[in-house]
Amino acid sequence: MKKYLLVILTCLVVYGASAQNFPNQTYRSNYETIMNRTEWWRQARFGMFIHFGAYAVPASGEWFKSNKKLTTEEYQKYIDDFNPDLFDARKWAKLAKEAGMKYAVLTAKHHDGYCLFDSKLTDYKISTYMPERDLVREYLEAFRAEGLKVGLYYSVIDWHHKDYPNVGNHPQREDEEYGKQKFDWDNYLKYMHGQVEELVTNYGNIDIMWFDYSFGEYKGEKWKSRELIEMVRKHQPDIILNNRLVGDGGSSIFDAEYPLGDFNTPEQQIPEAPVKDQYGNLVPWETCLTLNNSWGYKATDSDWKSPQLVIHTLVNCVSKGGNLLLNVGPNAKGVIPEPSVKILQEVGKWMSKNGESIYACGIPELPKTDWGRYTQNGNRLYAHWMYPHLGGINIKGYAEKTKQVILLHDGSEAHTFTSWWGNRNKDNFFINVKAYPNFAYQLPDDIDTVFRLELKNVESDQ
Repeated sequence: MKKYLLVILTCLVVYGASAQNFPNQTYRSNYETIMNRTEWWRQARFGMFIHFGAYAVPASGEWFKSNKKLTTEEYQKYIDDFNPDLFDARKWAKLAKEAGMKYAVLTAKHHDGYCLFDSKLTDYKISTYMPERDLVREYLEAFRAEGLKVGLYYSVIDWHHKDYPNVGNHPQREDEEYGKQKFDWDNYLKYMHGQVEELVTNYGNIDIMWFDYSFGEYKGEKWKSRELIEMVRKHQPDIILNNRLVGDGGSSIFDAEYPLGDFNTPEQQIPEAPVKDQYGNLVPWETCLTLNNSWGYKATDSDWKSPQLVIHTLVNCVSKGGNLLLNVGPNAKGVIPEPSVKILQEVGKWMSKNGESIYACGIPELPKTDWGRYTQNGNRLYAHWMYPHLGGINIKGYAEKTKQVILLHDGSEAHTFTSWWGNRNKDNFFINVKAYPNFAYQLPDDIDTVFRLELKNVESDQ
């Protein structure tokens, strides 16, 4: 009972108050387990996604082989030329930490089947071409050394394996002769499960396993998902898993039969509202987002998101109870592009002053406004003044509920007042950076100026 109360308290602090409704005890138990398991992750809120592999050589994104419909033989020249001699996971880890990220996820194997780890089940791996190098191990050690949680991405589809059929977006999907060969699906699953077992047994503690992806009939038990997850959890009981083994969005992560993941993964978009299951219970979720328009390195893609857009996106996610997993695509030498570095450094400057309005925060008790967003952590309500607005912001009804308002930018007390040019409504609560009557609209942080409202303890009123 004590454990269950802890789960409920966590939901109230990080997600905001929400009524819970469970169809049966099994569903309720799954909910409790998942909320316990994801607690650290929901407090972390911000992570780095890293799409890195031999597809960086043609420099046209990770779907290059599929888009060009290349055979394995035609793609081999890019494998041969992949020599990331400047790969330094310590630099990546320091950049992630500087940006304010708390965890990271690296592509151990993407759809092309090429492994960045020393798998004993294939020669199609980095150590075949760079003896004694295991980029997954180097990544894990470097990120752990910086105090960051570590995750691995693994594609359950494989365009290279001889027993994976030419279905979906397989590069030879239109090759009728190739499709006539006999594919041994059970042998492929043995290989796929075996590689996942290598990852969860040979590299110490793994915090996140990020599977990708299901489609059509290739979902759920087509992958022998239950057997796969049971194996993973046998070796890594505390690991958290995304929901992409399920397919079709995979929203029912608390299903009574058997949960196939711990969190939802909207891609390149932010939900309009907090994510809920069919019974109205809040669901853990994470938006994965590219810094330009490409996951893997693409030399011609210079459509970079601004630091402001990244920060606003992060705040938006947190205000709806979600995380942001922000992607970088290192080039074929193993270097994160300079525009990505500069963006993340600017984000880090903002996070160094305002991170408390992100970490361990979630759905606020107030709706979004025309001037920004709110986030909340218990009795601390954070007002994110993100958009141009004349005068002070009016957080109506909070004059009597608030003990103090602090400007996170420098820790100073913000000036508040309850009337402005004849507006004497009894529920007014204006906040302004400069003291009355200098109603300046030029804020100290033109990206997002954050005010912390210390709320009075209102438990006795509930």
